[in-house]
Amino acid sequence: MPKYYTVEEANVALPRLEALVTELLATHNRIMAMRPEIEGVLAKSHANSGSAAASRMVLDFGRVETILSKINKMGVEVKDASTGLCDFTALHQGREIYLCWRFGEPRVEWWHELHTGFGGRRHVDELV
Repeated sequence: MPKYYTVEEANVALPRLEALVTELLATHNRIMAMRPEIEGVLAKSHANSGSAAASRMVLDFGRVETILSKINKMGVEVKDASTGLCDFTALHQGREIYLCWRFGEPRVEWWHELHTGFGGRRHVDELV
């Protein structure tokens, strides 16, 4: 059963989520920056050679898994790891909705239906 957040509960959880997403974005950016180097190593690799960059990337992939696991345990879904887009499941008038937050926003102030995604975001004032 999912954890259902109120807007207030989501905002209380936000500092912890923001810290995790900060680390997720930094790790994601490191992985993306290493991509050209890793692609070159893989293209030249015919044996079990490897490289320092590949080793760092493997560690970063493990870190991403750990961060995503911590966020999921909070009951929050990461929708886009490259922008820090996250959804908190909530109940409104007996149906599930998402409270939507993107990294850099000061508060959880948006929501959308499960099927509309980010493009269907509306301000939480409309939930009243």
